[in-house]
Amino acid sequence: MTNKIVVDCSTGEVQEIALTAEEIEEREAMAEQYAEEKAAEEAKKAADAIAKADLLDRLGITEEEARLLLS
Repeated sequence: MTNKIVVDCSTGEVQEIALTAEEIEEREAMAEQYAEEKAAEEAKKAADAIAKADLLDRLGITEEEARLLLS
């Protein structure tokens, strides 16, 4: 069973409470959404890297030469 910890800062009391089915479902949905967003972010990074490499190849320069041109 998955639990949550609830701390009452005014008394220092700590309780470990079982999550409800609704809370578990919400956590799972949030984890799925995070995984999808992370995958999309990684795909965009990969696409950007490919586009950059393609541009440098078409220009006939290395990444180091491009950095020198931009500095």
